[in-house]
Amino acid sequence: MAENRHHVLGLSDEKVLEMYETMLLARRIDERMWLLNRAGKIPFVISCQGQEAAQVGAAFALDKEKDYVLPYYRDMGVVLTFGMSPKELMLSGFAKAEDPNSGGRQMPGHFGQKRNRIVTGSSPVTTQVPHAVGVALAGKMERKDLVTFVTFGEGSSNQGDFHEGANFAGVHKLPVIFMCENNKYAISVPIEKQLGCEKVSDRAIGYGMPGFTVDGNDPLEVYKVVKEAANRGRRGEGPSLIETVSYRLTPHSSDDDDRSYRAPDEVAKAKTKDPIITFGAYLKETGVLNDELEKEINDRVMKQVNEATDYAENAPYAAPEHALKYVYGDK
Repeated sequence: MAENRHHVLGLSDEKVLEMYETMLLARRIDERMWLLNRAGKIPFVISCQGQEAAQVGAAFALDKEKDYVLPYYRDMGVVLTFGMSPKELMLSGFAKAEDPNSGGRQMPGHFGQKRNRIVTGSSPVTTQVPHAVGVALAGKMERKDLVTFVTFGEGSSNQGDFHEGANFAGVHKLPVIFMCENNKYAISVPIEKQLGCEKVSDRAIGYGMPGFTVDGNDPLEVYKVVKEAANRGRRGEGPSLIETVSYRLTPHSSDDDDRSYRAPDEVAKAKTKDPIITFGAYLKETGVLNDELEKEINDRVMKQVNEATDYAENAPYAAPEHALKYVYGDK
């Protein structure tokens, strides 16, 4: 039997099975959204496939009752962990009135849900980084025990918002976890054409914080480094920069043809490290998962996906006369 790494991290067998099921749920929702898009039923998909391990491993390391997450558009694994439901995500995909993120007003991936401390993002990338820093500053000023967790792609790490946010957090020793989900491509631009340094985490030293690069296909490795960063933030030791390295298994979005900038054999090779497969294999090697339990989990996940799809497809759209609702304050 393989070494039981999750017990060393203080994670029970039940907890890692929950992590696996959340990763699988994110994948199956995403796959269904692609089918719905190709069938002409939903307008747009921006995918989490290949990044579920980083998202779920990180989110499980946070305190869902205290911490705030400021996700970027691929973070289905993060928001599922923090309490968003498959039905709510499908309502967003179909742009229905009940969409909790924006009432059907924004593209999918603009996650926001006040009760679960999921802070909404905007379409311009990386604007969520200074927001995360601001929430952390407010928490520190009010002496609250909270950490803010913000994610972005490696392309976004070149934006001014990241650098200004990181500098401010470093100067004021704010409890922020900056997590760059490096999936190797900023739409069509490969990582080697984006950075002058070798790793995104190399930038941490310039802002007075520790930087770590970890395997984004391993949820346990991500859990470990995010847990340590959260503890550091709670102790008043300031921010951390974490880079999770994985691979985007799909085109950038449903409007993108990735065959124009990367070879099919490159994608096929990356799929051999698919985190759903590799984490499932680890759980089987450690005796936590078997074929029967795997089928039970997959059946449960598919039931949720099917019910969410049916509900969202049949839910009403927002009334046209409500187009300006939530735009202006009500007196």
